Amino acid sequence: MRTEAGEVLVPPVEYDPATAAELRELVEVAATGTVTTWAWNPEPRPGQPLRTPFAWVLVRLDGADTALLHALDAPGPEAVRTGLRVRIRWAAERSGAITDIACFEPYESTAKGEPAPTTGSSRTP
Repeated sequence: MRTEAGEVLVPPVEYDPATAAELRELVEVAATGTVTTWAWNPEPRPGQPLRTPFAWVLVRLDGADTALLHALDAPGPEAVRTGLRVRIRWAAERSGAITDIACFEPYESTAKGEPAPTTGSSRTP
């Protein structure tokens, strides 16, 4: 959602947290972003996004001014860092909810902006 001040909030909210004004302008953002902070989760619990060890990450999607908390599928904590470029791995079935994002995965782009192979895990959630 875009605020009256022009800030893009992800995930979208109904009201501007600074002014309480109702927000109505949906803004499309990219499926790629940057990790702003993270924590390794060595022993996932039932109901968490992945069944194998993963990182909880705050990701600022390209085009957004705020970060989104989600899981990052990475082979180990050595593969995660602040500033890491990531992309969304979409769920097999989507319903228009936050669960449409299965998790994030490491992402690198070529000079032309096209996806390049990553060194991240190819595990499934």
